[in-house]
Amino acid sequence: MEDQVVTDQSPLIKSHSSDAINKTGNVWSAVAHIITGVIGAGVLSLAWSIAQLGWIAGPLVLILFAITTLVSSFLVCDCYRYPDPEYGTITNSSFINAVKLYLGETKQKVSGVLAYVGLFGTTTAYVITTATSAKAILKSNCYHREGHEAPCDYGDTLFMVLFGLVQIFMSFIPDLHNMAWVSVVAAIMSFTYSSIGLGLGVAQTIENGTIKGSVVGVPASNIADKLWLVFQALGDIAFAYPYSIILLEIQNTLESPPPENQTMKKASMMAIFITTFFYLCCGCFGYAAFGDATPGNLLTGFGFYEPYWLIDFANACIILHLVGGYQIYSQPIYSFADRWCSRKFPNSEFVNKFYSLKLPLLPGFQLNLFRLCFRTAYVISTTGIAILFPYFNQVLGVLGALNFWPLTIYFPVEMYFVQKKIQPWTRKWIVLRTFSFVCFLVTVVSLIGSIEGIISAKLS
Repeated sequence: MEDQVVTDQSPLIKSHSSDAINKTGNVWSAVAHIITGVIGAGVLSLAWSIAQLGWIAGPLVLILFAITTLVSSFLVCDCYRYPDPEYGTITNSSFINAVKLYLGETKQKVSGVLAYVGLFGTTTAYVITTATSAKAILKSNCYHREGHEAPCDYGDTLFMVLFGLVQIFMSFIPDLHNMAWVSVVAAIMSFTYSSIGLGLGVAQTIENGTIKGSVVGVPASNIADKLWLVFQALGDIAFAYPYSIILLEIQNTLESPPPENQTMKKASMMAIFITTFFYLCCGCFGYAAFGDATPGNLLTGFGFYEPYWLIDFANACIILHLVGGYQIYSQPIYSFADRWCSRKFPNSEFVNKFYSLKLPLLPGFQLNLFRLCFRTAYVISTTGIAILFPYFNQVLGVLGALNFWPLTIYFPVEMYFVQKKIQPWTRKWIVLRTFSFVCFLVTVVSLIGSIEGIISAKLS
């Protein structure tokens, strides 16, 4: 008898059930989703991170994080299908439900809090980054007109509010299955501005006639200050890589055969190789171009002034990319809220009823009042937090540290142990346990350094 494929979706939400959706995703759509989720705000801080670590440790740490992310993604890929003795094969369309099946409800609640805080924080960081890029466009034009010493100062709040309004509109996209085109556009934008950053770094290095920087990185007034900056740099690099929390959502869009985990592993290898190449190039050439003066954000810091039109174009690409990236990280929260409220209030028209609407020049769409209210409130909340804490590098460091060990390492390792029935004290068990402990230490020091950075920035 063949296994029955059961989804983790509630039967009350038939329109969201994964077996009711025609899955057409392939390796290329998965690569696009991954790149959209991974190459985001983090790439712009990598030159600064390498500047803190130096020429040897900086590139080495980037490569180690890439390997770590690849190992983690392979572990999660294999946890997509859960062999249940009663129901047959259960497919996990979300990371949190996979934790529940493999590790129980208590750890599911812990992972849920961490996951949604991480997703919320990432979208908040995207609001900050978008406003920073919008300001950079105005600054580059101002510097071009009035000279590089001109007081070209602009506020953040207006740009954050405008980005929030765009995201409220974008949040009408039903779910990740309807977002392939968003990811493709966002991935193209990420390649574009990463390439521009790389090209400008190469050009600046050639113009300098020398490779700036040192083996030990940017000097500090004392050892403690140096350690804080190194720890924060680790957090920034951690933020730039992992995507475990959205991996199963992406894998759930793939057609089968071939088996989803094989397609997802192939997509992960391709996407991580591509992102690591760009990360190394952007980070290393940015540091080579500016040395100890490397800005926190390579394209907005203000590292480059000319050609101003190219800086404007690169920052416009960043904004377009983050419009899609925000949705990639918001959709798991939207999906969770839809499922939970439909289970909790099955007879509520406010929660479950959809209204067909058709606006001029636009295709028809389904409007749900609960989605409208919840998603609008969510966007407003991320925008509000971004306005209160507009600290790019420090916020990225905190988010990277919070997400890295528990979500990228601990839960994937524990689920893999259950999936593969790995016994304690076997060779694979010892290797993965050691791997998890080392990553835990990285998370602790990254979090400490990034929190210290936020406190210092708030007091200054």
